Amino acid sequence: MRTRYRRITRFAARYLVQAWWFELFLPRFGLGWISARGRTRRLLRLAQRFHVLAVDLGGLMIKVGQFMSSRLDVLPPIITKELEGLQDEVPPVPFAQMRERLEHELEMPLTRAFSFVDERPLAAASLGQAHRATLTDAMAQESGLRDVVVKIQRPGIDRIVDVDLRALRKVGRWLSKVSLVSDRVDMPALVEEFAVTSLEEIDYVHEAANSERFAADFGDDARVAVPAVAWERTTRRVLTLEDVSAIKITDVDALRAAGIDPSEVAARFAAVMFDQLFEDGFFHADPHPGNVFVTPLPTPDADTPAWRFTFIDFGMMGEVPPGLRRGLRRVLIAAASRDGKGLVDGIRDIGVLLPSADTVQLERAMTQLFSRFGGMGFAELQEVDPREFRAFAVEFGDVVRTLPFQLPENFLLIVRAMSLTSGMCSALDASFNIWDAVEPYAQRLIREESGNTAQALAREVGAVAAVTARLPRRLDNLVSRFEEGAVSVQTPRIERRLRDLERMIRRVVSAVLFAGLLIGGILLQPDQGFWGTVLLIASVAPLSHALLAGIIARRNGA
Repeated sequence: MRTRYRRITRFAARYLVQAWWFELFLPRFGLGWISARGRTRRLLRLAQRFHVLAVDLGGLMIKVGQFMSSRLDVLPPIITKELEGLQDEVPPVPFAQMRERLEHELEMPLTRAFSFVDERPLAAASLGQAHRATLTDAMAQESGLRDVVVKIQRPGIDRIVDVDLRALRKVGRWLSKVSLVSDRVDMPALVEEFAVTSLEEIDYVHEAANSERFAADFGDDARVAVPAVAWERTTRRVLTLEDVSAIKITDVDALRAAGIDPSEVAARFAAVMFDQLFEDGFFHADPHPGNVFVTPLPTPDADTPAWRFTFIDFGMMGEVPPGLRRGLRRVLIAAASRDGKGLVDGIRDIGVLLPSADTVQLERAMTQLFSRFGGMGFAELQEVDPREFRAFAVEFGDVVRTLPFQLPENFLLIVRAMSLTSGMCSALDASFNIWDAVEPYAQRLIREESGNTAQALAREVGAVAAVTARLPRRLDNLVSRFEEGAVSVQTPRIERRLRDLERMIRRVVSAVLFAGLLIGGILLQPDQGFWGTVLLIASVAPLSHALLAGIIARRNGA
């Protein structure tokens, strides 16, 4: 276990140093073009090496990779594409070991617990393994179930999870010392949230309770089904559920063969996930393709058979507190209305933006975003000129980097659930447009909240009255500031001059640093040749910056 801990922390340390060098150090000296030129190759190498590490170690490293593979919103496709195979790439444990663990947990021989257990695993995950089984006649009569799936925890997984969490906590502490990260994300808190979720996942009694709560939430909804729990064959490390295997949600060929339109599946799945997040507040946080089936149902009309979603694996569930749910509903309504200011207000309500954030520029950027790209689906976005995307991304990124933000509790799971939902819907229907799914739902929310229109109007009238009352004094203050010369005006030309001045100062610092290293190296060379050589080699970096930064700036038109 000590070796496992060292492998994880060494891997993290190596790539943290690499990221510091290329993404922070080189750009500080005007050498960002070097970083940008090899970024794609470095990211691919990082993803490939983490993929190998995760498959080799298993445990929570698989979970970390699966989470990263779903972060299409913040990670480049080159990383998510490399890691998405981790969903189905966990090697199984030999059945002899799983049988021993199963008998130990149930405290009875396997032949007494089940009349049949398939030794071939139905699925192998990072924390457990599933096998098809049949209950004995007596147990089937008592539980009302016969064909079941038995989920068994991997041997030694408790210790593996403990080691992995210790390593991740250490990496989180390292990241918390980097101001670029700590100013925006509380990494130790984020790791603790991941730890809570992971520990809940290895408690199968907790998972069984989650499945029954989820089933109760959707008890009157014909769109959703949940497998029943065989409590008599369930412990903390063994979970026995009704076998509900059906069509994998992303198996487009099987869906069409069953007479089911994949595009309809995409639209309905998005609606079901929206209901979980914005209505019930208790949601499936791991809706990847292996955890959702489409189950055809017999109907009188054979040409258009009815069907429903069957969810499994309730180990990773999220809960949205009422206050956060209200903020999310506001964000959804603003997004559907293409309301940049309303969207920013909703983000503030959620708690992502700190109260001190000055959001004027962000509101303007969101308005421009909706104006140019609002309503486009993924297929339409792919036809947009990449240079236009790049220009907007640079401008938008500059605005976002100036804002203080944080991730509220459970937000990590919300982002994961929505990322997986978006990805699955796009896989089902290449022309899937998230706006088409959002707008009907948002319109319903607007109608539901229309009863509060009078109150909202009264608040607006009060706000206008307050502004009107303060207006004379504010105008008087503004005139006074003009008279005192205290009003400042920001213009792009002045900002550009300041950037030029800052760049010149950096070149001067580089020149001074080069001179110091060169002189030190020459003085040390006779007595301490090694350190003298080190200083002479190190002087090349600031010399390169001092000589090349001006040429690069002119070439870029800066």
